[in-house]
Amino acid sequence: MLAIGLEGSANKLGVGIMLHPNDGSSPQVLANVRHTYVSPPGEGFLPKDTARHHRAWVVRLVKRTLREAHISVSDVDCICFTQGPGMGAPLSSVAVAARMLSLLWKKPLVGVNHCVGHIEMGRLITGSTNPVVLYVSGGNTQVIAYSSQRYRIFGETLDIAVGNCLDRFARTLHISNDPAPGYNIEQLAKKGKQLVELPYTVKGMDCSFSGMLAAVDALAATYGLDGPQSDEAPDAADTVETGNPTRADLCFSLQETIFSMLVEITERAMAHVGSKEVLIVGGVGCNERLQEMMGIMARDRGGSVHATDERFCIDNGIMIAQAGLLAYKTGVRTPLKESACTQRFRTDAVFVKWRD
Repeated sequence: MLAIGLEGSANKLGVGIMLHPNDGSSPQVLANVRHTYVSPPGEGFLPKDTARHHRAWVVRLVKRTLREAHISVSDVDCICFTQGPGMGAPLSSVAVAARMLSLLWKKPLVGVNHCVGHIEMGRLITGSTNPVVLYVSGGNTQVIAYSSQRYRIFGETLDIAVGNCLDRFARTLHISNDPAPGYNIEQLAKKGKQLVELPYTVKGMDCSFSGMLAAVDALAATYGLDGPQSDEAPDAADTVETGNPTRADLCFSLQETIFSMLVEITERAMAHVGSKEVLIVGGVGCNERLQEMMGIMARDRGGSVHATDERFCIDNGIMIAQAGLLAYKTGVRTPLKESACTQRFRTDAVFVKWRD
């Protein structure tokens, strides 16, 4: 079976094609194409601008994907698309494209939960069987474990997502959004040496990041680190002489505090469900320091951590095709009248019919 998947819940437009061989062998990625809307430094991406980007690029990406996969339209079994959660305008733009392809090619539609797409792609690539899942991205932060054909949410953010927190601080520092603000924060954090105390807010299994963001923004303003900076200025400051943190120090401190909170709630979930595996998915899951800290915790418990590289952890079309095909093979179809998108599509609202 072949599925084409369309993802556009945020600033990344992804189109991918997955093959599930009839002989029961492992699924194969035939094509994975992506194009990102990049806003200027100091600015976020607005829904209307992102939607305009997706509308302008989706046809080109679909054609390119078919060429790279060396298949024709007749080979495709279903059209899978992200039905939520995400930003309303971008989601709707890609959903319109999916409906158009469904009608034009006379292929069934399958609406996919964005979070479940990340989980199923992570399970496929890493081979993890039944892990505790840490899902961290620009719009979502959840600790998840599977039970009784649902992905149960054990803990989540109470306000903003981890990726949103990092992205917004990148805006404060006027760090480039190319290729991604979180990635550039990570590179700057590697140069940090001074750990600055920031609010650490864990409430049971849930986290809060807005207070931490407000505190680090205030520190950046206090030391004149916010706004555009020259290469010679604050990043090269001698912290030993001045005692003042640099931009790199603030990025380092922000990451260390956030990731410590995530490791804490993930470890608690592992103890609760008796799992020794952690699977990190979502765009922030590419962060090497997060993987390192989670790995230390998992190994101390006699377990292991699984993560993927940027091809699979950053929003993409193949994860939507993969989750969509799993649902399609169990008889799931999304009629046109039920294909509307929702920004609040809970992970635990999906009936995971393809798992025991």
